[in-house]
Amino acid sequence: MNARCSFLVPGDLGTRTGGYGYDRRIIDGLRAAGWRVDVASLGPGFPDPDASALALAGRVIEALPDDALVVVDGLAFGVLPEFAAAHAQRLRWVALVHHPLSLETGLAPDRQRALLESERRALASARGVVVTSPATARALAAFDVEAARITVVRPGTDPAPLAQGSGAAELALLCVASVTPRKGHAVLVDALAGLRDRSWTLDCAGSLTLDPACAAALAAAIAAQGLQGRVRLHGECDEAGLRALYRVADVFVLPSFHEGYGMALAEALAHGLPVISTRAGAIPDTVPAAAGLLVPPGDVGALQGALQQLLDDAGLRARLAGGAREARRDLPTWADGAARFAAALDAAARAPLP
Repeated sequence: MNARCSFLVPGDLGTRTGGYGYDRRIIDGLRAAGWRVDVASLGPGFPDPDASALALAGRVIEALPDDALVVVDGLAFGVLPEFAAAHAQRLRWVALVHHPLSLETGLAPDRQRALLESERRALASARGVVVTSPATARALAAFDVEAARITVVRPGTDPAPLAQGSGAAELALLCVASVTPRKGHAVLVDALAGLRDRSWTLDCAGSLTLDPACAAALAAAIAAQGLQGRVRLHGECDEAGLRALYRVADVFVLPSFHEGYGMALAEALAHGLPVISTRAGAIPDTVPAAAGLLVPPGDVGALQGALQQLLDDAGLRARLAGGAREARRDLPTWADGAARFAAALDAAARAPLP
């Protein structure tokens, strides 16, 4: 077959989040393997597009040639069931689901139900569904997606130098995540407030603009706990800035309420860092028990206990760091991911309508 596809993304493909980073690396990998990949934006605001964004999305989809193989990032596809159904005979849809929209943190019950139903209807039109972890594949059973239509394509992880550590009396904790409710920054600040008698600092790298209200609430919580001098919000960092933070980190912490994979967790393993995270979504698939401590999401006391263990026990930190160094050997590469994604596209191109 002709190795060509269209890749439709919500907003700006250059946005520095794990999901957009995955999209960029898969597109680059497909192109390197000889695929022609045409990229188009569906407009801003997803998964809550306004009328103008929906109109733009409609124009972009209408302009696609008949019989095109079309990958759509799930942040948009899940809220476009009418477009998906209307073009299901004309286009070969492939949905890329990083994590189901209805599992986002902080949704009102009515909104959660509406998103689940919207995504279920949209996925009914997809000839193939790519997910980033076995956990997400299992979650899609609730959306009536048959296992035969699903391909797991885990994100790749670039090789990274081992962290050198802070070398200081104060242990350097690092969190890399956009400041949104799902990432659990507020839970982390509450947990650390109960450990102010220990020696630590926390560096948070990640966008402060994706959810300005969440970022403002986090800054207020840090101030209210009197932790301004110990918790540093760096905002979005470039690659050089992130490398510098990883180099001097002692422990990586990410108390997410849900992850479809957890690319930042894999990056922490690649740097040989011991991890503290949660047993949410795909995190147990990403972080082996030998490399980290996982606690229930949203449990301040359990998170505080895990932090206290690593702050107080140098031997435990060393053992988990050793586990991370072992795990880094088995992390998939982006070339692996692109090859598997290409195979999923080939299968979807031949698949009938579901």
